Amino acid sequence: MNSSPLNEFTRRKFIGACCAGVGLTGMLSAMAQLRTIGALADPANIAPGDSAAPGDYKALVCLFLAGGNDANNLLVPFDPASYAAYASARGSLALALDALLPLKARNPDGRTLAMHGAMPELRDLFDGGHLAMLANVGTLVVPTTKAQFQAKSVPLPGQLFSHNDQQVQWQSSVPDKMFSTGWGGRLADLTKSLNENNRISMSISLAGQNAFQVGREVTQFAVSPNGAVQLNGTGGGLGQISAHAQNSLMHPDDENLLAGAFAGLTTDAVTDSALLATVLGKEAPFTTVFPKSNLGSQLRMIARMIAAAPALGLKRQIFFARIGGWDLHDGEIPAHAKLLGDVSQSLAAFYATTGELGLAEQVTTFTASDFGRTYTSNGNGSDHGWGSHHLIVGGAVKGADVYGRMPDLSVNGPDDTGRGRWIPTTSVDEYSATLARWFGVSATDLPTVLPNIGRFAKPDLGFMG
Repeated sequence: MNSSPLNEFTRRKFIGACCAGVGLTGMLSAMAQLRTIGALADPANIAPGDSAAPGDYKALVCLFLAGGNDANNLLVPFDPASYAAYASARGSLALALDALLPLKARNPDGRTLAMHGAMPELRDLFDGGHLAMLANVGTLVVPTTKAQFQAKSVPLPGQLFSHNDQQVQWQSSVPDKMFSTGWGGRLADLTKSLNENNRISMSISLAGQNAFQVGREVTQFAVSPNGAVQLNGTGGGLGQISAHAQNSLMHPDDENLLAGAFAGLTTDAVTDSALLATVLGKEAPFTTVFPKSNLGSQLRMIARMIAAAPALGLKRQIFFARIGGWDLHDGEIPAHAKLLGDVSQSLAAFYATTGELGLAEQVTTFTASDFGRTYTSNGNGSDHGWGSHHLIVGGAVKGADVYGRMPDLSVNGPDDTGRGRWIPTTSVDEYSATLARWFGVSATDLPTVLPNIGRFAKPDLGFMG
């Protein structure tokens, strides 16, 4: 592993950076936005199929697969010769040929490909032209060959196979510097002027604090999959004591200006959180049924927030959702199938909902993950890898195609650093840049969002319309 001090990034440093990026004032400001949400955004007033969203509205949804998805079983060679080589190399991790879902890819580099059998909903979206796949994408400082990797003749991302480091590098798209902001945060900072109302955050997380949405100006705002996040402890018994203590903090007897300002903001935040809970507690403006999983609940709440965007005066929104459990060193086959099945059903429901709201062309969802996993098995699972395959879903996606370049799937071959850890043939920067351009970022402003994009050949990979 490359362990350059420049790229060392511990949990403590990450938390510190996030706190510096968000700050107490920004956090309280985001909380205080809720009264406006309660006053303006009643999704119950939006009829199904009539979002009333302006034609230039766009939402970007990052779905992070935390732990490192084994994409070698997401996108599988299907023609006889390629499948035989795959089955031999993967051993106990190989999927049965008759369990795979063949894809009608337009340009699959000469190979016939298939999707994991647990994903029929996403296979249908792919064949219908609403889902694209991006092959072998990962963190890179500069384009890198195997010879350069072995000779260490080019800079490499720090701590390549570390969960914490690679999650931050994927979400920041700057693997050669200490973390300060995420590329989603920089995207929000650049495009916030497109919104008619910037008192309400355009960056919404359904999975708590994350590196992706840390910006310098736009504060990420956390919403629970079940609705507004509220203060606990206002019931009877000890709850009454807690409520009394909270009330004392919110209504201080002294005239300290800072204490008074804090109390006022906190009082507004508590009141506004209750208002948001009331708004989101009303019937959703769509009928699509989501899976009763944590991911299904996150995406359902994102759909409700998207439905409220017109009333909020938002023409741009950025969302973050997360599903964990992908670090499958053991028992991979059944666990992976369950995870991919949840992703398939939840993303299909989310796409159907955007269609029901009349916003399918204006909402794009994309996956990201720490890294891929080894092609060879460790016995009953796989270990940390590098390059991986990803999904992009939406009405504006030029689907039914596999973009980028599939790696040479030969163990110890030209794309392998060992055990089938593929050197990425497409950078996270190029992946992110293609999405940023669709979101409205000009070629001139692209380096503001992705400082390293000039090092790579394809700032537009072509998967967005």
